[in-house]
Amino acid sequence: MKDINRRTFLKSLGTGVVASSALLSACKGKEEQVQNTTAKLQEPPTDKMTMRVNPNTGDKVSILGYGMMRLPVIEDAKNEGDPPFDQEMINKQVDYAIAHGVNYFDTSPAYCRGESESCTGIALARHKREEFFVATKLSNFSPDTWSREASQEMFNNSLKYLQIDYLDYLLLHAIGGTSRDKEGNDLDSLATFNARYMDNGILDWLVEQKQAGKIRNLGFSYHGDIKIFDMLLQWHDEGRYHWDFVQIELNYLDWNYADEINPSNTDAVYLYGELEKRGIPAVIMEPLLGGRLANVPDFILSKMKSRRPEDSVASWAFRFAGTPKGVLCVLSGMTYMEHLRDNIRTYAPLEPISEEEDAFLLDLANDIYNLHEIPCTECKYCMPCPYGLNIPEIFKHYNKMIKEGNMPNNPEREDYAKKRKAFLVGYDRSVPRLRQANRCIGCGECETHCPQSIKIRQELNKIDEFVDRLRTESFV
Repeated sequence: MKDINRRTFLKSLGTGVVASSALLSACKGKEEQVQNTTAKLQEPPTDKMTMRVNPNTGDKVSILGYGMMRLPVIEDAKNEGDPPFDQEMINKQVDYAIAHGVNYFDTSPAYCRGESESCTGIALARHKREEFFVATKLSNFSPDTWSREASQEMFNNSLKYLQIDYLDYLLLHAIGGTSRDKEGNDLDSLATFNARYMDNGILDWLVEQKQAGKIRNLGFSYHGDIKIFDMLLQWHDEGRYHWDFVQIELNYLDWNYADEINPSNTDAVYLYGELEKRGIPAVIMEPLLGGRLANVPDFILSKMKSRRPEDSVASWAFRFAGTPKGVLCVLSGMTYMEHLRDNIRTYAPLEPISEEEDAFLLDLANDIYNLHEIPCTECKYCMPCPYGLNIPEIFKHYNKMIKEGNMPNNPEREDYAKKRKAFLVGYDRSVPRLRQANRCIGCGECETHCPQSIKIRQELNKIDEFVDRLRTESFV
């Protein structure tokens, strides 16, 4: 039934425009993004970017949005006080993006060690204000920021760091999650939402800022408990609050399998459908699911290449995310210039996914789901761990072994000893011993920040037991 829902709305899209070829992941390391692509290297056009119109304001928004979450860094910035982020390169890439039709820039006070808004502001201040739209978030996750005064200060600092007088798009950041109060008591999703936005009156204050012209579009990004998502849309229906846009996670794996992968998540087919029937524009995050859909197993890669040999793996995911008519913008973090170029090629212009290609991708999603990877997108919201664990790298190595078919699961197999050694050696190389899963004490601090609602302690314990079993065996 879920597949039918998507295919039904695809029929209403009409004929598509001609596509360019390539797109690489903008959410992973450079080496992984380059993998699995034979993308054309020609310079992308400057005048072909697909634009979508915001029905609330008439804004003509580029279908490709620049996510300022994974900015380029200065690799040799080793001294304390050295700027960790490469502002010169950030400026260069922002200039290039604007010159090629990209006009939506998404940031947050929580991104890049708190430096994203400042870096973004420096880059954009060199351009005319009418050339770009800025989206940022009220990222008041910590109990220290729940007071009315602290949340107002965060909002005003965003304007200051971004060097602008008003925000084009402002989001309540990651509604639906849980948290802990200052006393360490666990709060459910509703109590967390109320503490962040209602008890302090800050949501009503944001509405006042919109009326005063400080915010042009007010919306929210969603992760977690579907009851909160539904509650906010009910408020919209009742006229209590009007949402100009909503940011959701959407990709061809999450379309039908988000809740199967993680019961705390919700299938994108439902999220998008609820927005579309209300006419609320959708902004898309995680089109590549943290890079997982840009670095797929070889057997899936072969299927994709047999259909579109010159296209990158990631271009399939970006075309899927951009196809629904209610999508205003698809966000992509772009650490390297080559990623930016490839993203622009895919969306300048966008060739929508056909019904036949849609069915093909949903079949591939079934294959990927059956790998049973940990649904970590490496956003690093769980970091730093108070006890030094490198949680994203632990999950990354575990998932890598699954994806490559190298998990040592069956001692009866002839290649078991080889796979076992590869897993353990790779684990020690990827994650120092003092930062591995066995160091977890189960405090749960990480889980209060995970937008995927991963049961991190449970997954770490599973990996620790698995590694311990492998290490106590003798090499053959």
